[in-house]
Amino acid sequence: MEINVNAIHFEATEKLNDFINKKVEKLSKYNVEITTAEIILKVVKPETAMNKEASVRIKVPRSEELFANKVADTFEEAVDNCVDALKKQLEKGRRDR
Repeated sequence: MEINVNAIHFEATEKLNDFINKKVEKLSKYNVEITTAEIILKVVKPETAMNKEASVRIKVPRSEELFANKVADTFEEAVDNCVDALKKQLEKGRRDR
């Protein structure tokens, strides 16, 4: 799976990138055909709580793109919530086949 992380108007740390790669890679347990994962990180309304937004879009051949968008206190929490939402979508897709 190819994983692309885009940080809008800031530089993501290596630690954050490693965390995201590790989390998103786990989605392949639910569908081994995932080809790419696009992660977009941005800060909404600086100086407030719950201002870290993560969007994760995954592409699966012969299927629709799956997408999750979450806002949380930290990017790690937002990515974690996106991955949980995508797991549910992947499990639902498996049941619907």
